[in-house]
Amino acid sequence: MSSVVSPLEEAYQRQRSRLFDLMRSLSFERRQVILSSGKSSDFYIDSKQSVLTAEGHFLVGQLFYSLLERHAPQALAVGGLTMGADPLASATSLVSYLAGRPRAAFYVRKEPKEHGTAQWIEGVKNLPQGTPVVIVEDVITTGASTLRAIERARLHSLEVVHVLALVDREEESGREAVEREARVTALFTRRDFMGPGKE
Repeated sequence: MSSVVSPLEEAYQRQRSRLFDLMRSLSFERRQVILSSGKSSDFYIDSKQSVLTAEGHFLVGQLFYSLLERHAPQALAVGGLTMGADPLASATSLVSYLAGRPRAAFYVRKEPKEHGTAQWIEGVKNLPQGTPVVIVEDVITTGASTLRAIERARLHSLEVVHVLALVDREEESGREAVEREARVTALFTRRDFMGPGKE
């Protein structure tokens, strides 16, 4: 007996497939790279090459907004460590506004601002203490940048309720490290790009 797929799910799968095609052609290469840990990997992905196209930006916003509604509808803002997370947060925030469920975007600096308030997070006036937020990440490898964003958000007394990642590399136990702090949902994984049995 076949199950009926809702129009929303159909649209989600169609958009996910199209974004994957963009990332496969613009962002992914199977070549040797050195990870931040010093280890070698044959999986290279530069998500910004896809996300910063007009279509990619639109698709990321749509897909992350859908995941936000599924997994963390209580969240009132989305953000992450600059600069990989910046377009993801902005695109999601824009789509949420168009959908009538607005969420603010915020950016977490790698270093504190050198003048003025010396703040770590841009967009803090929209984020009262205790605001439930979702951390967004382009690629999870070791999880270090995601964990730094979570730490900075919590230091600002924000409640991190979920993490959304564009790609989980499935290397370096990054996802496991992040999930000790917050639940993770990834739009794509290494296996999507490399295929089964090609780990």
